[in-house]
Amino acid sequence: MALMTVLPRSHDLDWLRLLAVILLIGYHAAAVFYAGELGRFYVVDAHSSGALSVAVTFVHQWHMPLFFFLAGAASWHSLQRRSAGEYLRERLRRLLVPLLIGILVLVPPQVYLQERQAGRAGGSFLAFYPQFFDGVRPAGHFEWAHLWFLAYLLVISIVCLPLLLKLRQGATPGDGPGDSTTEQGLAALVALALPLMAVEALLRPHWIGFQNLYDDWANLSLYLLYFVYGFLFCQRRALWGAIEQHRRVLWAVAAVAMAVLLSLGISQQVPERAYSGPYMAYQLLRGLNSWCWVLGLLALARPLRHVDHPLLRYGNRLGFSVVLFHQPLIVVTAFLVVPLPLAVAAKFWVISLASLLGSVGLHHGLMARMSQR
Repeated sequence: MALMTVLPRSHDLDWLRLLAVILLIGYHAAAVFYAGELGRFYVVDAHSSGALSVAVTFVHQWHMPLFFFLAGAASWHSLQRRSAGEYLRERLRRLLVPLLIGILVLVPPQVYLQERQAGRAGGSFLAFYPQFFDGVRPAGHFEWAHLWFLAYLLVISIVCLPLLLKLRQGATPGDGPGDSTTEQGLAALVALALPLMAVEALLRPHWIGFQNLYDDWANLSLYLLYFVYGFLFCQRRALWGAIEQHRRVLWAVAAVAMAVLLSLGISQQVPERAYSGPYMAYQLLRGLNSWCWVLGLLALARPLRHVDHPLLRYGNRLGFSVVLFHQPLIVVTAFLVVPLPLAVAAKFWVISLASLLGSVGLHHGLMARMSQR
């Protein structure tokens, strides 16, 4: 089958991808000082920060949904110039190989330092390394840490491929994420929100979000939907017209929903996790809130769709290295910085800057050289 005519790249999605990558550093650096129910980070400070905790909760609502939406959009671009076989080979090379190497090299130091801070491990890292393979968490130490994103994206990319190919067949030369000439009603955006809300309300009470892939149906279903939606938006221009036409409504709903969710969290009035009316209503609101924030950010970035910049091109080259390296660098730096007699704000910035600069250095010193071979 002949491939579609390659359409010009829409830079608004690249700007959003750059934003999402940069936020990874701030998000995980803030997690060192987080006081909440999202889970304990690998290294934590004894002094938590209310402001950073709110920031973590805020970003958590839409950050990974945006990442998977953008990944779906990237797959649309990839399948314009690749066959199905070429697409699969690219996914395996781009995702599976770094995942396997990262699990062996980047994850064990994080687990080791977590165990060291908790007082459950002593001695050297080399002495601990064999213990990393003593069983899958929570029964043992083996896990994929922040690299879960690569595993989920790989599985979703492969599982969704038949659907993506079918959607590609239905595309017309006028489709694409460029300028929007066809408007579509708010009902289309609401209809897309309903499956997301249903996943949160029906699956989240049971699968809270332990990212082990095989028993994490709420996250897997949610991110699969966002991935498909990213592809769908790039294929159907009318959806871009809908978010531009209704951006004020989207931002209003997003602001109100986020305010309600943050207020419930700050006041510790989040309903107890159960298949109950209050908790399922809470999850319905979370599903709607995340979707409105993703759409709102897409609308906010639309004026940048024709704006190219050297910073954007550099960020695109650097982005995958940041995804790989930022968290191990945060964990190592936090382990060294947390005991110091510094203010929380100072520790946060030291950890963030060390992660950013370290990721840049590793990109130029390691990843860029490997790609030239």
